[in-house]
Amino acid sequence: MRIISGKFKSKRIIAPKKLPIRPTTDIAKEGLFNILNNRIHFQDISVLDLFSGSGNITYEFISRGTQNITAVDQHYGCVKFIKETSLELEGSVNTIKSDVFKYLEKVNTKFDLIFADPPYDFSEELFENIVQLVFENDFLEEDGVLIIEHSKHTEHLKNHTYFTEERRYGGSVFSFFSKS
Repeated sequence: MRIISGKFKSKRIIAPKKLPIRPTTDIAKEGLFNILNNRIHFQDISVLDLFSGSGNITYEFISRGTQNITAVDQHYGCVKFIKETSLELEGSVNTIKSDVFKYLEKVNTKFDLIFADPPYDFSEELFENIVQLVFENDFLEEDGVLIIEHSKHTEHLKNHTYFTEERRYGGSVFSFFSKS
């Protein structure tokens, strides 16, 4: 995987083979960050990266100057890799080893942007649970956005009250949710 833009543009990051990850493709990631470039000021936001895996999305935010990032994953190796790589990139990332759903039940912080990249084979109920927990517990700032990455076969998220749009990049889809 490589960093698409920012201070560390084109830097390649090689994750250990033993990590249980499916990194967001460069094409999908570039599309997502082109959208975000037109909507947010990276230096001014707080980000929560759920199911962070290799940290691929976290590194893009670091490269663009985001200082307030929290990355959550339940796999020890993923959390360790994100912590080490973030330090190499001079980023200050709060890494948390936790089941995402347990984390969302106990956290009391608000974020400007929440990105979730759960396993593509999650059930509809689990995808829905992420959205419900974020909005019922008011984890987003007033103009905040939740973005969930999922496969093109997951169609039910469009029906959610807070759904605003989706963007497709090959087999990957980003569904956007917000209060407004």
